[in-house]
Amino acid sequence: MRPVHEVADVLQRNHYRLDELVTNSWKLRTLYALAACRTPAMGGHIDQCTNPDCNKIHISYNSCRNRHCPKCQGHKREEWIRARESELINAPYFHVVFTVPNELHEVFLQYPKELYSLLFKVSWSVISDFSSNPKFIGGKTGMIAILHTWGQNISFHPHLHCVIPGGGITPQGKWRNSKAKGKFLFPVKAMSKVFRARFAEELRKFIYLDDNLYRNLFAKKWVVYCKRPFFGPKQVIEYLGRYTHKVAISNHRIKSLDNASVTFSAKDYRKGGKIHSVSLKDEEFIRRFSLHILPKRFIRIRHYGILSSTLKQVVLRELHEELGIVVLEQKEPIKHGICPYCKKGELVTIMTFDNRGPPKRLIGIDHKLLIALKK
Repeated sequence: MRPVHEVADVLQRNHYRLDELVTNSWKLRTLYALAACRTPAMGGHIDQCTNPDCNKIHISYNSCRNRHCPKCQGHKREEWIRARESELINAPYFHVVFTVPNELHEVFLQYPKELYSLLFKVSWSVISDFSSNPKFIGGKTGMIAILHTWGQNISFHPHLHCVIPGGGITPQGKWRNSKAKGKFLFPVKAMSKVFRARFAEELRKFIYLDDNLYRNLFAKKWVVYCKRPFFGPKQVIEYLGRYTHKVAISNHRIKSLDNASVTFSAKDYRKGGKIHSVSLKDEEFIRRFSLHILPKRFIRIRHYGILSSTLKQVVLRELHEELGIVVLEQKEPIKHGICPYCKKGELVTIMTFDNRGPPKRLIGIDHKLLIALKK
């Protein structure tokens, strides 16, 4: 069901002052792209249904295809998930979350590219070393890490969601399950302490840290949260589908746009996930949303260890032979353009147009005449 309100609506009604609200040129370009998505400003195309019983013409405006756009993630997400399905290992999987304390948020905002990269680097070092320890696995494991930078009220909250198989490959080349027998991956208190120490040390190499701030970092508990194992491969895929291509806020969460304010739903996890409403003035909503626009070309989904692109081509084939292939429900091929009228035929592009819009004389015209005019 199409949402009533969109992030683009907020950006469009503040179009005249976006450059006052957001001074970073890269973020500003992103916001302009989101505001223009699927509007005449992007140009468009004329499609026709391949179903001979329908044969209707459909006019569409182009998408911005920006990874921060709530409207442009559906197909990307599904394609990415399909690619990951064939890489599943027939073993338990765990969900681990790495977070940093509030005291570091300003530093992250000042050096986003460097500190996001550091978060990935240190998190993998912790997982890799615990996996190598014979007390836990004694082998090399893998990890898919997904960067999120937001909380439910779209405030700044950088953290990594990681999917990790509950086992690894021993130096002898054999698979070994975690010695916790699927109940947990590694002890979270020990992981938290190691993560805190390594991140603080790496951070001191990068920038000068005030002694008081450094002491405060060690005075606080850093949260490394390991959820219960997934119940099976299907749950792993469903999880990845929810988290991989998320943006700071989906259009469906926006409830109203009144009096230059945005009201949206949010979960309060301190109250068991109870849903409540949050209202922000337009300028505050835009300010918070822009906090989550990633640096140019920054990779927010990364693969490590036996799930990395360099290893998985060989390792996964051997693991599938040793452990068996994970069998999932057969899915229909992805169809990128289904006719909105008959819901059966696919849409084929027969003409494109620029931001001046579709030629009025061609709207509703016969398909054969369109082809003739195109030639």
